[in-house]
Amino acid sequence: MLKNMKQKPYILTIAGLDPSSGAGITSDIKTFEAHGLYGLSVCTAVTVQNDVDFKECTWIDRKTIINQITVLFERFDIAVAKIGIIQSWEVLLEVVQVLKSCNPTINIVLDPILKASAGFDFHSKKNLKVFEKVLQHCDFVTPNYDEIKALFPEKTIEETIDFILERTNIYLKGGHREEKRGWDEIYHSKIVQLNIPPITDSVFEKHGSGCVLSSALAANLVKEISLEDACKNAKWYTEQFLNSNESLLGTHNYK
Repeated sequence: MLKNMKQKPYILTIAGLDPSSGAGITSDIKTFEAHGLYGLSVCTAVTVQNDVDFKECTWIDRKTIINQITVLFERFDIAVAKIGIIQSWEVLLEVVQVLKSCNPTINIVLDPILKASAGFDFHSKKNLKVFEKVLQHCDFVTPNYDEIKALFPEKTIEETIDFILERTNIYLKGGHREEKRGWDEIYHSKIVQLNIPPITDSVFEKHGSGCVLSSALAANLVKEISLEDACKNAKWYTEQFLNSNESLLGTHNYK
């Protein structure tokens, strides 16, 4: 393993490549760097998109994804991994199992992206029994309101929350909720609900803000602070990102 007292702690993103760098692995890397971490990346898809249009997605094959992961663990100590888009729940399950085999104590933050903001569906056919197994390997899932409704369409949001909470913690992003827009909810320990209101009255919409939130949460978990403080810090960082300018592409505040 590579060990250097002056080296920043390592953190891993497993996600797609967005040419605009608003979302995906390049966005995650910028978020990690802003938190004082060294970001490693595994590419799961090459997308053709900008900040307003999503045209196509070419998936990286399962073997190449796994090989990218294992070669990194041969060299680096990785305590936290954030996962974005992956072609199927079956490949996702193998990815989380490989992560756990490489480091049994690794923390995994899953951003279950089902649809691009431009309308592209990533998981039109979902094997939810496989997804149930995925959840058991994760430490956090970070859906927005549209995603949590779509994960288990036959369940209410409350039933879906209870179902997921039996398996892992939830950071429910509030940007798409109809009421109390921007209020995030954290569910953990099966009993605690933490409400995080918006820090400011208004924010500027950003392409990839969901990726930034989940990667900021993962970055805070590296710091080994309390779970609730990690969530609050991630919320604060994301709102600074949203208000960094008025365009759809935000900028990161590097420390």
